[in-house]
Amino acid sequence: MIQFLTFNVIKILGISAIASVIAFLWSPFLIDFLYKHKLWKKTAREKAISGEDAVVFNSLHKERETKVPRMGGLLIFITTVFIALFFFVLSLIFPDTWLGDLNFLSRSQTWLPLITLIIAALVGLFDDILVVSSMGSYIGGGFSFKKRLLIIALIGLAGGMWFYYKLGWDIISIPLLGEFSIGVFYIPLFIIVMIACWSGGIIDGIDGLSGGTFASIFGAFTIISFAQGKYDLATFCAVITGTIFAFLWFNIPPARFYMTEVGSTALTCVMAVVAFLTDSVAVLPIIAGLLVLEVGSVIIQLLSKKFRHKKVFLSTPIHHHFEAIGWPASKVTMRFWVIGVILAIIGVVIKLGG
Repeated sequence: MIQFLTFNVIKILGISAIASVIAFLWSPFLIDFLYKHKLWKKTAREKAISGEDAVVFNSLHKERETKVPRMGGLLIFITTVFIALFFFVLSLIFPDTWLGDLNFLSRSQTWLPLITLIIAALVGLFDDILVVSSMGSYIGGGFSFKKRLLIIALIGLAGGMWFYYKLGWDIISIPLLGEFSIGVFYIPLFIIVMIACWSGGIIDGIDGLSGGTFASIFGAFTIISFAQGKYDLATFCAVITGTIFAFLWFNIPPARFYMTEVGSTALTCVMAVVAFLTDSVAVLPIIAGLLVLEVGSVIIQLLSKKFRHKKVFLSTPIHHHFEAIGWPASKVTMRFWVIGVILAIIGVVIKLGG
């Protein structure tokens, strides 16, 4: 038993390290490609998320937004898919050896999150392409909010129906309270969680912020999956974490590229699926607490403007507010990282302890 656990620890950490190294090695080629083809926004944004003119945002980020390429999330997406397929093929070539045991693609644990990663990343990639070409229904290019919302809802609907009808899942566990069967309401819950996770992608707004946040989230799910004996899923989460570290190397200030939709859409959608696979939906708002804070600040701003006719924050999401009051971007990023790690640890403790 000890040897079995030791092998899986080596498998999880080793493959994560390999993924990180591979991502790091090919990232210069991706960066050269993005700069060569000038894959950045051609015009600065005109409106903030909360609807007002983006005066504060443009005073902080206008120059960077139109000179730093998008689609850095391709590094995470492509590397993760490559690593998964590589070790799967390796298992076919060496089926009865320890090399074959390194495969972490399994129908019960990783097929669904991998498929979700691919679909969501392609949706985000198409949106990014529209943005850099200044096409689409969104100001400055890209999908409109309604179209994005519909697409994510459909992904959530497909995932919810798969879990409920195909896998027969309808149980939600709440730490310290127990398990609850919610029947067919599992499907709308899945859709709501998917949309909520996706909306947290707005954290991709300062150099290094989104990478550090998602690293702590998927690191937490690596631990939870391992504790549940879902070693393939733990490896999958660890691979994503490893690729995010490589992404961060080039995304910390001053960023060489931004994650944008191809990365944030993929990671948030996968995050929702992994939360259901590990029955961690109840602690997801804690583990992903920074995303909740970001989305919450926008909601508060919108409600305040509608009913009080004035703003609560100088700019939203809230990380821009801290910039606006004089915090250096690096201070905002690193303090958010600290908060994100603490919240992830608390979420893991509550999940495993409960």
